[in-house]
Amino acid sequence: MSEQPAVMACEGVTKSYGQGDSVISVLRGIDMIVHRGEIVAVTGPSGSGKSTLLNILGILEPPDSGRVTISGTDAWASGEARRALLRNRNLGFVFQFHHLLEEFTLLENTMLPALLAGRSRREAAGLAADLLEEVSLTPRASHFPSQVSGGERQRAAVARALVCSPGVVLADEPTGNLDAANGGKLQLLMRSLCGTHGQAFVIATHSESLAAGADRVLRLSEGRLSACPV
Repeated sequence: MSEQPAVMACEGVTKSYGQGDSVISVLRGIDMIVHRGEIVAVTGPSGSGKSTLLNILGILEPPDSGRVTISGTDAWASGEARRALLRNRNLGFVFQFHHLLEEFTLLENTMLPALLAGRSRREAAGLAADLLEEVSLTPRASHFPSQVSGGERQRAAVARALVCSPGVVLADEPTGNLDAANGGKLQLLMRSLCGTHGQAFVIATHSESLAAGADRVLRLSEGRLSACPV
């Protein structure tokens, strides 16, 4: 993986919450490089800061100190407009709960990031339809989230994350709300899409089986990252 270009990096990232005697240091100088086409799993106990780290990498929450670089751009040295552009064009997000909009069909949900990026409705619909086909959801494209299964909703969320061809997809406990069978299917799907499209996936997870399928496993404990054997 080291031969592939870096699509994301962070250096010396710290994050604390609280004030005075109640300060809790969640991240204590995190260094991390993510290369194109790899799957990186971030593991650790509940409350260890995995979601906080993903929020900072996803330019959703600022670090107290340190640097996050996405496609060569120092994200937190940029203005909000530039960060929004970076987020839309370079990052995809998948969460434990799919966060699909209930009033829109799976096709419309998948189209949304492309529309926000300025694509025409026709182009966005074409991109979304192609991705829904890749995740085996073409027969469900006109269905609303309430009309499909949990596994199907999560597959649609993965398609939505990929519609703008981001360099990195950040996934926070993506199988946490699925049974073992659907979790396994989602894992295979992410691996297949990673190979097909070349995106990197950074996955925060408690799942040992999901982590075992990653190219690299990093453990977050007491605010620090360490590499684990795979």
